[in-house]
Amino acid sequence: MVMFSVGCRPDMTNQPKATPLSESDFFSNGANARRPPAHTVARGDVRQDTAFYTGQTNGTYVTQLPVKLTRDLMIRGRERFDAICAECHDRTGSGNGMVVQRGFPQPPSFHVDRIRNAPIGHFFDVMTNGYGVMYSYATRVEPEDRWAIAAYIRALQLSHNAALSDVDSADRATLDSKK
Repeated sequence: MVMFSVGCRPDMTNQPKATPLSESDFFSNGANARRPPAHTVARGDVRQDTAFYTGQTNGTYVTQLPVKLTRDLMIRGRERFDAICAECHDRTGSGNGMVVQRGFPQPPSFHVDRIRNAPIGHFFDVMTNGYGVMYSYATRVEPEDRWAIAAYIRALQLSHNAALSDVDSADRATLDSKK
């Protein structure tokens, strides 16, 4: 019986290993691990679609969404916008959110010409890198959601500045019948 109990000791709790930031004599600098070589990318983290991950191609903002525009994308964009952006930009994009009403600097309205004429990649870039007093949301909002928000911002802009002539005749008849 004693021979079999030898294998039941908790030796796995006392195993030789390097703990984070501990010293080691294995490497000449005393560290227990080495830095990865420059420009290495962890497996699965290659981001080759620069338009999707940066909002730019050849240093210029993209003017078209690099994702398919769907109803689900717009719904997701509205949900994310209302949860993340509306606190400063308000739900209409006019820049008068709750934090602004409490004294935080007002962001520009999405409906001024300068912002309305900006390429869609600009909105993605601002969410990724921040701009002015707005900090980066790159670690808080996934790229897919940033594009959904950018698409929703564009829809807000279009709806805010739409003319009746922008609506096709079948939908215009429906609108007229509800008056």
